Amino acid sequence: MSLLVSYLEHAAAVFPSLLRGAVITVEVTTFSICFGLILGTIAAFGKLSKRSFFKVPSIVYIDFIRGTPLFVQILLFYYGIPGLITAATGQIFRIDPIIAGIVVCSINSGAYNAEIVRAGIKSVDRGQMEAARSLGMTDRQAMKDVIMPQAVKLIIPPLGNEFIALLKDSSLLAIISVHELSKNGMLYVSKTFAAFPTYISVALVYLALTMGISRILAYIERRLGVSDRSE
Repeated sequence: MSLLVSYLEHAAAVFPSLLRGAVITVEVTTFSICFGLILGTIAAFGKLSKRSFFKVPSIVYIDFIRGTPLFVQILLFYYGIPGLITAATGQIFRIDPIIAGIVVCSINSGAYNAEIVRAGIKSVDRGQMEAARSLGMTDRQAMKDVIMPQAVKLIIPPLGNEFIALLKDSSLLAIISVHELSKNGMLYVSKTFAAFPTYISVALVYLALTMGISRILAYIERRLGVSDRSE
């Protein structure tokens, strides 16, 4: 009983700090998934393109990001590139940790989103494009008005999974001192040495966030299903 009381006391004490960290975690993840979706859509069309000057850079970008750990990408972007610029210019160059975190998570997410968008477009029956072209539409009009509306519904579930995965992976930003959820938990442990109650509280906050996002995505999918049936 005393152990439970002790845990609850620690959980109550660390909660305000974890709440601030959770806000930063959600903000970084939301911005990253939005920018990553834009980047991923461009890369997806690049990979689908028949023009090599557009297709090759997209393939290189997707393969490099998907083939290297996010942890290494964070270190490369936050320490490696500023070090290179400092050496080249002679002026000390630093990047704000949160800005660096959003940029590197956006770049990372963009590569995975590119494959999600590309798979969604490829999943639409080829006959849809041929039917649109037979009606006199250009390739661009057919893609915008016929293919993409169907592809968007197909990419929402995997895009939701990417959002949840990125939210959890954002804990790696603690290495560059972004005060997100995990970092705030680590700072609290360094002051109190209460590792178990703190980290179990961190895990529970992550669980609450991911479950909340899952429910929102399920609601969106149901809404899309309702709209289909009403058409």
